[in-house]
Amino acid sequence: MDKLAVDIGNTHIVLGLFRSEKLIHTWRIVSDASKTVDEYGLTIRSLLSSDKVELSDSTRVVICCVVPPLARVFTKLFQKHFSVEPKLIESAKIKEIKILCDNPSEVGADRVVNAYAAREAYGAPGIVVDFGTATTFDVISKEGHYQGGVIAPGLVAASEALTNKAAMLPSIEIRDPVSVIGKNTLDSMMSGIVYGYASLVDGIVERIVEELGAGAVEITSTGGLARMMSVYSERIERVVPELTLEGLRKLS
Repeated sequence: MDKLAVDIGNTHIVLGLFRSEKLIHTWRIVSDASKTVDEYGLTIRSLLSSDKVELSDSTRVVICCVVPPLARVFTKLFQKHFSVEPKLIESAKIKEIKILCDNPSEVGADRVVNAYAAREAYGAPGIVVDFGTATTFDVISKEGHYQGGVIAPGLVAASEALTNKAAMLPSIEIRDPVSVIGKNTLDSMMSGIVYGYASLVDGIVERIVEELGAGAVEITSTGGLARMMSVYSERIERVVPELTLEGLRKLS
């Protein structure tokens, strides 16, 4: 049975089609809460058609969403355009991993899905670092529970805030820095963002590991900038770009 995993984030929506537990297609589009059911329906149909993919009424669709209006849009989209009743993953309703937070419903579903996927693949204790709109750290206790985490601004958000608040600093596109010591404004900004965030990641991971007091901890990263940042971080052990999609597949 085919499974379509849909990860709806603040910046992008990622879709992954699994066949016999193998990811065979992925698509990425921009998140836009102002778009209608039909607008997204046409977009999804076009993406599927471009790869000669058809969804049948037996296709299992599972959705993870951190943009509440889009959860409703995508639920109606699959009902109307594909005659499929999707499964919407909500943190407080996930039974496969215990959430030890004060209010489980406040935790982003994608973060719990990531923690579950990492635990199933690599064991516990563990930390998932997700380089998305925010840079998040999700902690898996030695017992395999979702223990909590850390939320910091994402690299792009931090870069945009710097540009917006400092009149003489230009907008930049995140890329590999030339060196730590920049010889011009652009290189200096790139160094501050990339090396600064690498140090932020390593520092927070060190503090989490110390607080866990559990010895060896599995460190997994995901998200759009994970591969680049893994080069500069000393603590990231592996990069799994499709971690959320894999977690959704297992929870479907």
